[in-house]
Amino acid sequence: MEPRSHNTWENARETRNLVRPSPGERWLLVTSAWHMPRAMGSFERAGFRVIPYPVDFQTNGSRDLARPFTVVGQGLERLDLAAREWLGLIGYRLSGRTGALFPGPSVEPKSSEAKLATAN
Repeated sequence: MEPRSHNTWENARETRNLVRPSPGERWLLVTSAWHMPRAMGSFERAGFRVIPYPVDFQTNGSRDLARPFTVVGQGLERLDLAAREWLGLIGYRLSGRTGALFPGPSVEPKSSEAKLATAN
């Protein structure tokens, strides 16, 4: 939505400056499922009330636990992605960029009440 950010926190801050969310507004936050907790924490800390809309799921839930990878590299790629996000969550929490280690939704609002925000 905005072109200047280099990370999730900058994206939340720059988007806030661009759209100026009003108190009481709810925004639909669209980003990859694996990235949603850090994006939620960052956007909420930046002043947005967000409704999570995760996309681009990398797993099939618990069905993946019993299914082996066809190539070792697939497993390593997922491990790398997970490690990066967990380290990001820890770093964002320690630096005050999120209010929780694993941010999540607090209330289930009606879908008709939301505007759109995206995280990269």
